[in-house]
This record gives sequence, structure tokens and C-alpha cells, in this order.
Amino acid sequence: MAKGFFISKIVGIVGIFVGVAALSTIIALSVVYSQERSKNNQVQPTDGGETTTNPITTTPTPPNDPWYQYRLPKTLVPDHYNVTLWPRLKPVSTDFYIFTGDSVVEFECVEETDLILIHSNKLNHTTLSDGKIARLTAVNSASVPSIKSSWLQTETQYLVLQLDGKLVKGQRYHLYTEFTGELADDLGGFYRSVYQENGVEKVIATTQMQATDARKAFPCFDEPALKAYFHITLLHDLGTVALSNGKEIETTTINKEGEEVLKTVFERTEKMSTYLLAFIVSDYDHINSTIDGVEIRIYARKPAIAAGEGDYALNITGPILKFFEEYYNSSYPLPKSDQIAIPDFNAGAMENWGLITYREARLLYDKDFSSNSNKQSIATIIAHELAHMWFGNLVTLRWWNDLWLNEGFASYVEYLGADKAEPTWNVKDLIVLSDVHRVFAVDALATSHPLSSNEEDIIKPAQISELFDAISYSKGASVLRMLSDFLTEEIFTKGLQSYLKEFAFGNTVYTDLWKHLQMAVNASAVDLPSSVNDIMNTWVLQMGFPVVTINTASGLVSQKHFLLDPDSEVTAPSPFNYEWIVPIKWMKTGTVQKPTWLLAKSETINDMKVTEASEWVLANLDVVGYYRVNYDDSNWNKLLNALTTNHGAIPVINRAQLVDDAFNLARAKIIPTVQALQTTVYLKNEMEYMPWKSALNNLDFFYLMFDRSEVYGPMQDYLKNQVVPLFEHYKGITDNWSKVPTGHMDQ
Repeated sequence: MAKGFFISKIVGIVGIFVGVAALSTIIALSVVYSQERSKNNQVQPTDGGETTTNPITTTPTPPNDPWYQYRLPKTLVPDHYNVTLWPRLKPVSTDFYIFTGDSVVEFECVEETDLILIHSNKLNHTTLSDGKIARLTAVNSASVPSIKSSWLQTETQYLVLQLDGKLVKGQRYHLYTEFTGELADDLGGFYRSVYQENGVEKVIATTQMQATDARKAFPCFDEPALKAYFHITLLHDLGTVALSNGKEIETTTINKEGEEVLKTVFERTEKMSTYLLAFIVSDYDHINSTIDGVEIRIYARKPAIAAGEGDYALNITGPILKFFEEYYNSSYPLPKSDQIAIPDFNAGAMENWGLITYREARLLYDKDFSSNSNKQSIATIIAHELAHMWFGNLVTLRWWNDLWLNEGFASYVEYLGADKAEPTWNVKDLIVLSDVHRVFAVDALATSHPLSSNEEDIIKPAQISELFDAISYSKGASVLRMLSDFLTEEIFTKGLQSYLKEFAFGNTVYTDLWKHLQMAVNASAVDLPSSVNDIMNTWVLQMGFPVVTINTASGLVSQKHFLLDPDSEVTAPSPFNYEWIVPIKWMKTGTVQKPTWLLAKSETINDMKVTEASEWVLANLDVVGYYRVNYDDSNWNKLLNALTTNHGAIPVINRAQLVDDAFNLARAKIIPTVQALQTTVYLKNEMEYMPWKSALNNLDFFYLMFDRSEVYGPMQDYLKNQVVPLFEHYKGITDNWSKVPTGHMDQ
């Protein structure tokens, strides 16, 4: 329970006067502080008064041989794999665990070649009876060239097989290998997760393949475009359960190397990418339900299942699945949906097709101990992963440079799915705090990067890993939400549905989605100023975002690349010279107006002129646009007055926006700090979560800046005064803290 404080009525009245005085003190001192800080921020020479330069380095040109390249040659295309794996859940020596396995991949030769490259990383390949580490045969028993030489190219993570003749175009072949790998605790590939249960250490064998770690489990063509079918078989200890993407066909007891083990065979998967594979061995328990023939199972440690910690996830999975079936106009393509909580897990969750893995805190909910924010996190993350079952798994981006579309889309629609599961929460609004404002802080730096990269610039595993950042997830979500809004949700979903239908079980690039959305636009009455491709490329192919400035006296509307540090140097080139095609939803004095567009650096929009002294303009209604907004001083003052006198005239999301925009505009030296602080004056009348959260997020910066300064005390006094009415409000609705309020935002 959060700490609070109690004050008398008389002290409260006195506090109001103290608060007003304190705000004046803060403003005065902060201005002085900013001036001094500005002086101290002048560039200083290094010790000795010398300037420093980076030494010139040269990178040696890599050899041209295919095994030195990080991308596979376009000569072989896999059709299906037969993989058998046997993880040992007991160490073979001190703290050293292994798995063994064998694999057959059937592939087609699409271009004549005398070379086989297949990904293999950290696997010890067994020498077979013919003295080779792989066996090549033709599907129709035709003659095949012999393996002339073979080795592991560790830097590019290949098993290299040089042949003494050429594979025939159009012919299918089988490649057989046996191997041993370490079941390490590195949280990647096929790895072990360890936990304690009743004082006993237990080990799970589990997986995390995204982005390039399927090759650590078995040799494979480990690129997302090289989809195939997978037949998985797991050998595992008696008393354990085995799971994989496919449904279990049968489990039998066999003798293997003198040991009694279980053998579980799984149904063939759908055609899918290697990074979505999963296989797990544990002694977990589960709960289950069925919806429209789809079996839903939640797996976790036995005590967690017994305590009911999986119940919430089970209860909401069915409704979220049904929501996405309707949203995509496509049935869930698998017979089961397993979700499992892993004690040691690097990501929040992973969308393995049919077997989603989660960090425990992202799947398990204890109604007696878990917080409401934890419950919300579970709902949104389950929705995020289930959204991927179609967008990402059924239809997959061809290469990792378009990761942003996969993760950005799921990060957007997770709020729609969670809203379906919990319709009273108003969770859709929280994308503004959790994603839009979050990524603004990153994308306002000169070191940011565009959403989409050139395919040839993202080739190494390390480069791929770097793409899993706030830009891909949160900016991707923000611009797709903006796109859905200006198209309308009906047209957005219509284009999305035709996109998924055309590319089911295949691969795409991000512009394929733009084409289908454009087709939906062309069949509708929506009037866009340009094509979907042209509009969205201004947001996808250049980093950053604009601040839109509106002069309500003249109607002049302009845009400029927003940088938190206006003195920073942006060296990244932009194909659009940091100019965006900006959709503007807005209102005038509380009345919603017809949306408009900003198509140039600046233009006059006459409707945004105000002619009455009481009129004000508020742009970026509901914060659906990915930009900040600034106004002339007169309009800022009118908005501040509206907040103070009738804050309900401004939507709650926009009250959070006004605070966040003002503080960040002040940090960027676009408006005075005084103006930003004045957005907090009205908070003594604010009882909603979002504006307060926005204010607290921004005031954290002030606490850091003014800690141990003469401003700190007056600031504390002022904020105490502002928060007292909020405290008293919740004291009242909780009956003096004796009951929990019913509203999710209240909690």
C-alpha cells in the first residue's frame, strides 16, 4: 500500500497560498538555474587545451567466398525437416549439460551449385560411418556428388560442404547430420532454465530462437524467408512432459543407450520460419480449456498452477483469440495454443507458433499479491503474442530490416486485444503513455534511426539484435495507430485482411501492406492528399518526428524536426529533408473540427485562425499523430486558462499531452520553462490517472536537476499542495482507505 499523509482543513487552506508562492519561487529560481547551466554547458578543451580526433581505421575487405558472407546464397530452398532431440536434464559433468540430436532436411536446388551452406552454431557434428559429418542423398535415389570437404565457419555460423560435382536444378535432396550441443544457461537457442521447488533444484530444457539461434539447436537454413515444415520428435526423462509447436501425436517409452526414456512425436507444423520453433521439456503442470475446437493450455511450475496463478491467462486467451479471428477475418490456423511460463527468460515473451513462451511475471497472476499494473501487463502481452499468430507467423517479413512492422503492429493491436478482454479498463488510451511518450524521448535524439533499414545494412546477428529497440516496437506502434486513424479502422482492417489472405504462409516486405491498404482506400470514399506509400514513407524512412507549430493569429502552421538538444548535430541523411506529411486532428474551443493535413514545411490553414478572444485551438486530438504541438503565446495562455477553469473541456489524453509537450518543448528551448511549469497549476483539480502520470514523468527531470539546490524545498511544498486534493479524493472513494476502488485507472 502506498504511503500517504494527512492534513487539517486549515493547513490545507494555508497550503494553497504557500503553493502559489512556491510556484513563483520555482519559476524564478529555475530561470536563474537555466541561465547558469547554459553558461556551464559551453564546450571546454580537453586537458592540456588540445582537441582530440578519432584515429582513422580501415576495415579489411572480406574474401568473396560464399562462406564469408552472412546471407545465404539463393541456391537451395528447404521444404521440410525431421528433427529428433534429446536434452539431458542432469549434468554430464559439473554444471555441464548437453543435448544430442539428428536432423534430416529436404531441400530443392533452385540454382546449380557445388556448395551447400547451412547454418550451424556451437554444435559438435558427429563423424558418420563414411567418415563425413553429413550425408547427402537424392530424394529419387538419383546419384549425388560426394562431399569433398567440410568444415564449420564459426564467424558466419555455417556448416560448409564442398561437393565434387554439382547439384541439379529442380532436384530435391536430403541432408542428414548428427550433433551434440551444450544445454547452456545463456538464454538462447536450446538452453536450460533452472529454478527451486520445495528446496529442490529443477531444470527445464527450453528454447528462444529469435532472431538467429535456431542454428544453435540443429543445422538449418536460418533465415525468415526460408520457411519449411517441421517434424519434431523429443526424447525426455520419465516423469517429464514434452511440448513443441505441433500437437502431440503419441508418447511411448523406449530404451535409448541403455536408458528408459519417453519419446514424444509431434504433428507436422505449418510452413513456418525457423525463428518461431520451440521445444520444451519440463515436469510442469497445466490447466486447459477449449474454444471453437482450439485447445488452450497454460503451463507453469506445479505450485503456481495449484495456486491458480495461470487462471487469469487461461480466462482471457480465448476471448483475445476470438477477437483477432474477427479482426483479421481469418481462423486461428493451429489446433492448439500453448502458453508457458519460463523462470529464466530473456525476453518478455516470444510468439513461437502454437507454443508461446513467457517470463513468469508476464503470464502468471496471483490475485492476492500481483498489482493491477501486473495484471494489465499480462493482458497486453498475451494480446501482443496472439496478434503475432497471424501478423508475423502466418505472414512473415522477408528480412529483419522490416522487424519494425512485425513488432510495431503487435505493439499497437495488443491494446485492442486487451481492451476486448477487459473492456472496462479503457486500456487503449494507455498507448500514449506507454509507447508514444516513451519513444518520443528516444526519437528526439540526434542518434535515433529510421524505422526501416536497407536490407544490405542488416546482415550480422549483432546488427539484427540491435533492431529490437523502442523505435521498432513503440514508434512502429505509434505510426501504425496514426495510419489506422486517418484511414479509419474499417479501411485499415480491410486492407490488412486482404494482405494476410494473399501472403498466408509466405513472406513480404513492408510496402506490400501499403499496397493492400491503398487498394482498400481506392475502393472507399476516403480522400487522402497522397498515396499511402508516399505518406507513410515520410514516417518510416527518416528518423525523428516534427514539432508542429500553430499560430492562431495568422493560421500559419509549420513543422520542424524536433530535437531535445537543439544544438545537437544530425548527421544522418534524410530522403525527405526532415519533412513529414502530417495528419492533424483538432478542435476549436471544445468542438471537434474536420481533420486537415500539413503537406509542406509551412502553410496557412485559415480554419485555425481564431477571431474571438475566448477561442482556442487544440491540435493532435487524442494524440493519434506522431508529433508534438506548439502554439503562439496567446493560444498557450488560453489553453492554460481552460485547464484551470474547465479542464473537462479538453479530453483527458490531451491533458496528458499538453503537460508532456510543454515540458519537452521547454527542454528543447522552444518555450520558456515557466510555461511548462504552468501546465501543472491545474493539477489540484485533476483526478485522472493519465495527466498525473504524465506530470510525474516530466517532474522527475526537475527532481534530478534541482536536487540539493535551493529550488528543491519550494518545489516539494508546491507539489504537496497540488496533490492534497487528489489524496483527499481517493481517501473519500476508498472509504478512508478501507476498500479498493473499482476503476482500473483509479487503482
